[in-house]
Amino acid sequence: MSVNILMPALSPTMTEGKLARWLKKEGEAIASGDVIAEIETDKATMEVEAVDEGTLGRILVEAGTEGVKVNAPIAILVAEGEAVPDAAPAAAAPEAAPAAPVATPVATPAAPVAVPAPVAEVAPKAGRVFASPLARRIAAQKGVDLAQVKGSGPNGRIVRRDVEAAVAAPAAVPAAPKAAPQPTPAVAIDVPHTLVPNSSVRKVIARRLTEAKSTIPHFYVAMDVELDALLALRAQLNASSPAEGAGAFKLSVNDLLIKAVAVTLRRVPKVNASYTEDATILYDDVDISVAVSVPDGLITPIIRNADRKSLSQISNEAKELIARARAGKLKPHEFQGGSFSISNMGMYGVKEFSAIINPPQAAILAIAAGEKRAVVKEDAIAIATVMTVTLSVDHRVVDGALAAEWVAAFRSVVESPLSLVV
Repeated sequence: MSVNILMPALSPTMTEGKLARWLKKEGEAIASGDVIAEIETDKATMEVEAVDEGTLGRILVEAGTEGVKVNAPIAILVAEGEAVPDAAPAAAAPEAAPAAPVATPVATPAAPVAVPAPVAEVAPKAGRVFASPLARRIAAQKGVDLAQVKGSGPNGRIVRRDVEAAVAAPAAVPAAPKAAPQPTPAVAIDVPHTLVPNSSVRKVIARRLTEAKSTIPHFYVAMDVELDALLALRAQLNASSPAEGAGAFKLSVNDLLIKAVAVTLRRVPKVNASYTEDATILYDDVDISVAVSVPDGLITPIIRNADRKSLSQISNEAKELIARARAGKLKPHEFQGGSFSISNMGMYGVKEFSAIINPPQAAILAIAAGEKRAVVKEDAIAIATVMTVTLSVDHRVVDGALAAEWVAAFRSVVESPLSLVV
C-alpha cells in the first residue's frame, strides 16, 4: 500500500519549510535509515532520514520549493512492484490515528537558541508498543521506556525522533511571551547595493534574540580575571599528554574555561536555573552550551555533566562537537537543552562584550581576550595576563548579589585552577 511522505515538523516553531534538495530519485529503493532529502527549516538545513522501506514512487514537491506546509505530502512511497498512484493517497478518516511524517531529522546546524523538540500528540494504543527497530535500539541504549513515549510515525508508530526528543527534552518551561509585532518602516535604497535574502536560520535568530532581549530583564556584571596560573597549568598538562593514541589530548584555554564555569556552577548553583511564572527551576545537572559560529549563524552544542568530566574528556568532546556542528552533523539532543551558556570571542582579540541570554537559561558568560596588562600586586606594578568576563543574567532569577558572588567564585577558580584537575 502506498504511503505519503509528508513535510515533517523538524523544530517546535516550524510551520513551513523549503525542500532544499532530494537525495533520492524516483524509482530508487529506500531502506529505513536512508537520508532522502534536505529541508531548510526555521532553524537550519536538516537531513531527513526515512523510517519506512519501499520505493520512491513519485516526487510531489520539487527541490527548491519554498513555503511547503508541515504535513503536506511531498512524495509517495510504494511497496516493491506496486503501481505508483498519480496523486497522493487520501488521508486517513478522521477517526483513525492521524498520518505523520515518515522521516526523521539526523543532523542540524542551528540557531543559537536551543529548544526541545516536541513529541507529537497521538491517541494512545493499548497493549503492544509499536516502534521502529531503530527507535527500539536507541531507546535501549538511552534507557528510555517506550511505553512512556508517544509516537509520531504512521498510525502512532514510535520513530527515532520521538526517542531522541524524549532523551533531550528538559523540564517543561513555558515559552516567553512573544513581543507585539512592530510595523517595519519602508526603507528607500537609492545607492548601489546588494540584497541578500534572509534564510530561515537568520530569520529565527532575529526573532528569538529580539524576544529574548525585549522580554528578559537583562543585567550585567563584569570582572577582570588573571589567567597566568591557568595558562601555566594548561602548558603543564599538555606537556604530559601522550603524543598519540587513545589517551592523547591538547587542551585549549576554552576547554579549561568550560570546566571552570561548571565548577563555579556547582559552588553557586542558584545560577544554574530557569525562570517560569510558577517556579524557578534549579537544574541538577551542569550542561554547558558553547556558542559556535557556523556559516549562517550560531549553534550551541552542549557539554553535558561538564562538572563531572575530566579536562581531557571535555577537550576531546568539545572538538568533536564543534567539528560536527560546522559540518552540519549535530543531532537534536546535542544542541537542545543546556543549563548555562558560554560565548568566547577571545580568539578575535575582543576586549569585552555582553551576550544575550539563551532562553530558557538564566545566564550566559561572555569571555573576552586575555592580554598583558599592568596590575598592582602588593603595592607594586606588575604584568599579568588578564581577561574581562561579563555575566549576563535574568533578573527574575538572579539578583545583583548572587551574580556578583558567581563572578567572584569564577575568578577564584580560574586564578587558583588546581580545582579543575581534582
